[in-house]
Amino acid sequence: MTSNENQREKLLQALLDIDREFASTIDLEELLNRILQVSREVFGFDNAIIRLLDPDASVLVTAASYGYEEAAANVRIPLGEGVMGAVAQTEKPLLVNDLTAQNYYIPGINDARSELAVPLLVNETLIGVYNVESTRPHAFSTADIPPLMILAGQAAVAIENARLYSDLRLVSDRNRSLHQLNQRIVESAGLGIYTVDTDLVITSWNSQMEKFAGLPRDEVIGQKLFKRFPTLRDEGFEDAVRQVLRDGSPGKLRLAHRNVLGELRFQKRRLAPLRDGGELTGVLIIVEDITEFRRLLDQTVQSEKLVEVGRLASGIAHEINNPLAVIAYAVQLLQRDNSSLDERQELLDRIASETERLKTLTGGLLSFSRRGETRLRCIDLNNVIREVLLLIRYELDKHVIQVHENYAPLPLVQADSNKLKQVFINLFLNSAHALKGKGRIDIVTRRTKDGGVEAVISDDGPGVPADLQEKVFEPFFTTKREGEGTGLGLYLCRNIVSEFQGELNLLDSAAGAAFSISFPSEALPMAGEAVVNAAAKMGSK
Repeated sequence: MTSNENQREKLLQALLDIDREFASTIDLEELLNRILQVSREVFGFDNAIIRLLDPDASVLVTAASYGYEEAAANVRIPLGEGVMGAVAQTEKPLLVNDLTAQNYYIPGINDARSELAVPLLVNETLIGVYNVESTRPHAFSTADIPPLMILAGQAAVAIENARLYSDLRLVSDRNRSLHQLNQRIVESAGLGIYTVDTDLVITSWNSQMEKFAGLPRDEVIGQKLFKRFPTLRDEGFEDAVRQVLRDGSPGKLRLAHRNVLGELRFQKRRLAPLRDGGELTGVLIIVEDITEFRRLLDQTVQSEKLVEVGRLASGIAHEINNPLAVIAYAVQLLQRDNSSLDERQELLDRIASETERLKTLTGGLLSFSRRGETRLRCIDLNNVIREVLLLIRYELDKHVIQVHENYAPLPLVQADSNKLKQVFINLFLNSAHALKGKGRIDIVTRRTKDGGVEAVISDDGPGVPADLQEKVFEPFFTTKREGEGTGLGLYLCRNIVSEFQGELNLLDSAAGAAFSISFPSEALPMAGEAVVNAAAKMGSK
């Protein structure tokens, strides 16, 4: 057997062996070292080097080598330079029998005299160059090129597969890490998070939802949402979910929800469409339990009420003294028993009138200060303002503040009158404090363009400085001196108004401060002229 036949037999056997190895080898470094080992076994080369293409930098970078010193192996070869650079540029093998005659040789092994380089191609795309050198001239022949190209072709495919697998594994690891991070976020968040598909079947249920609902995920996943929780239908939640599925737009709502344990929970729910590409596949529901916040807010509101009662106490006492003095004088006249029947009747009527006035004052104060759950009623905003003015009349008179009232007939608003009284008391007393004596407060009520109602409270005081206007509704912000305010007044007022779907805003004003309390038409229990007329009649009584 000739040497060429022996080499071909070795190459064929090596290709069969390494074909199985390459198919199962996914580690790139191990793969490259195996290719170099085959080179020694089949071709008997004393050295070899594989440089892979860095397409971004347009250079060849060493990936594996043997027989090369570290300094030579670390050289980065630009395309077109040296033997390997020329092969990379032309994508064709190159045999150099005498390197001493070449002025573009880039040093590799010591005393190199001959060099053979072949391209590493995958689908006609260059990925690198395979190169061998020798200290002997004419160490390689053209007969070495075909078998080396065969080995290089197989090696190139194996290298590319290993690269693709490495990239896939990297992406898979990243996706796994991202998935794990997402899971930790979902599980660690203080929010209930779950999803339903387009058939309203529950597809996920985080641990916070287990606490909110009182049910573990294995008892809810795979079940119809409104079959498992039928009370959600009565709370209007089904309409909100179907709206998202129908329109593909997010939604939100607040509701009082009684869970399977019978606990009444106050919740905010945000709904967002789930999409796979452009296809709507379900709804993501985020549940924020605000039960404890509501309780804390109610406690704080009650504390602020008592603070206001304390501020009004001297004024109420003065208002009570007036009718008491009238009653006492009328009783003295009656006790003399020398008046006519008509005079006695007039005195009795006066006593009854002043007694009614006392009941109104004390009843209004007691109603305002009473702790209790929110009671939604259809109320006339004009009447609420009038009742508040009755309670704070002494405070306003003491500061020589004029009040100008301009009421328009309004439809009824669904709200808690006592909570709204607290809002107006706070606004009126804030104006009185800002006026610091003589001044004017204007009250205007009107219909809005969208059919809702609005009350505007303004004064002719110094107003709110521009740099503080964004802060007035922040908790604990106050411009009063230490001990004169908690800084919770306007913050609580805005929370109270928003509880009834309304808005409290600071308006732009040429002079003084102006606050608007508005309720959209959606917050009104009825609409139309009948309601306006009913409100007008109530206001005239």
